[in-house]
Amino acid sequence: MHKNKTLAMLLASLFGGIGLHRFFLYGKKDFWGWAHLLTLPLSAIAIESYPEQHALFLGIPFILSVLSGFLEALVIGLTPDEKWDARHNPGSGKKTQSSWPLAVLLVLTVAMGATGVLSLLARSLDLWLTGGGQG
Repeated sequence: MHKNKTLAMLLASLFGGIGLHRFFLYGKKDFWGWAHLLTLPLSAIAIESYPEQHALFLGIPFILSVLSGFLEALVIGLTPDEKWDARHNPGSGKKTQSSWPLAVLLVLTVAMGATGVLSLLARSLDLWLTGGGQG
């Protein structure tokens, strides 16, 4: 089966926090896909168990999973087509030919990832320095 690089990058950008791209690329037995997926219930259990604590800090496992999904999307998108085919499509008989949708996804992924990192940094510093006085 030929694994589409643009689809893998889209899955990593949109659903990287739950590891959907890992299951698409490596199947149900992928350890890192399950690790991504488990961060959501772990964070939810922590938030429910400690309601007096701020959810931002208890949700860090899932937040880091989402941010690493953006990073993985960039790695997928920037992998040369020949290397992609050698790694993910060795016997498919088709060659990957990246085009403009991949470039648009790269730009959007950088924008979403940078926004996420900056928002996390700003809110964390607000909570740490002012106790959440800014919102």
